Parts: sequence; structure tokens; C-alpha cells
Amino acid sequence: MSIKLIRPSIEYADQVMQYRDIMQANGDSLDGCADLGDCRTFFEWMDFERRLKAKYGDGYVPSELYLAVRSSDNKLVGMIDYRLRLTPFLMQYGGNIGYSVLPSERRKGYASEMLKMLLAICRDHGERKVLVTCDKSNEASRKTITKNGGALENEIELDGEIGSNEIIQRFWIKL
Repeated sequence: MSIKLIRPSIEYADQVMQYRDIMQANGDSLDGCADLGDCRTFFEWMDFERRLKAKYGDGYVPSELYLAVRSSDNKLVGMIDYRLRLTPFLMQYGGNIGYSVLPSERRKGYASEMLKMLLAICRDHGERKVLVTCDKSNEASRKTITKNGGALENEIELDGEIGSNEIIQRFWIKL
């Protein structure tokens, strides 16, 4: 299992849109995908800064999004996003990093490898620690985070604040 993290490009346009369709059909959230679910086309999605600034206004945070591509066949297996700063909302609920993996590619170690690779990028940006969150019910994500050094700080009950009654677990990873 070997993957590479690469910046989105036209070469992956069809795979990105198929990723969106598969995740939505499976009822999965598109975490780490720069609101891909809101977009009808690859080119609309690629206009990250303009589109996300318009949507989030003062809550917009610049980020670096990467496609996780399997080296053996150049298949898009996941996406991961590194938010370059934390707003109060992200500090509470979202963290510095979001990621997702195609349903057919889960339980193969891709999420852990994606996170490990992205942590090196975070170090290169001068980060000393990053915040990564997950739903308490998401055991796979929790294992991914702790495998990469995540230490649980606390849990926050949403009480429907952002559309869910889920409990969010907040982990810090020292770099």
C-alpha cells in the first residue's frame, strides 16, 4: 500500500467528481474535501478561495487540500485538508485537519498514512501541534488519530448546535 499526496489537478477531475458521487450515495460526509458536495463541476470546486470566502465570509480559513492517490494505479482513494489557522469554530469543533476515504478503500491503512504524510507538511509550515477532531462514534477515525500520536483533550456534546447531537472528540498531535 503506497499513496502519494498531491494537489488537485485537471488530471483527476473525473475521479474527484466520482468521489463526490460515491460518498454522497453512501451517506458519508465529505470531510477534508473543501465543500465538494456543494459543487456541480470540478472547475467550480477548484475555485476554492473565491467560493469558500463567499460561503464563509469572516469564518473562511485558507487551507491546503491534497488528493490521496494510490501509487500502483493512480486511483484517488481519499482527500485530506490542512487548515492553516483556527477560527473559534474550528478550534471548538473542526480542528486543523479533515479527511475522508472512499468506502471501498477503507480498512486498508490509507487514512493513517494520509494523516502521517500531512503531519510532515504541517511541520514544514512551522506547526508545533495540530488539532484533529472526530465524532465519538467514528472508531476508525479515532484509531487513525491516536495511531498518529493524537492525545484526547476533551469531548464536546453538540446538542444540535451544528446539525447533530453527536459528541466531538478533540485530539492534539504534537509535531
